[in-house]
Amino acid sequence: MGEYSLGEAMKQFLKQSRIRNSIQAFQIEEAWEKIVGKTIAKYTEKIELHGHTLIISTSVAPLKNELLYQKEKIIERVNEELGEKKVKEVMVK
Repeated sequence: MGEYSLGEAMKQFLKQSRIRNSIQAFQIEEAWEKIVGKTIAKYTEKIELHGHTLIISTSVAPLKNELLYQKEKIIERVNEELGEKKVKEVMVK
């Protein structure tokens, strides 16, 4: 049996764990202002990650349009923040 550092063991556990999406959603929430900017982050009500879909909730109609317009950029920045190509679609509610 090979030896692993604690960090490597945690990465292996998270790759196989069902809580991975929750942890990644939390990472996205923590970096949301950096990803989209202060103004958009201020009016974003909720961020969820379901499989490969990032769901963004806001009640501000103009912001919904802006988020839809920037879908590809959001996907790129979120995946960059996560360090992997996790998000493939953005849905705005």
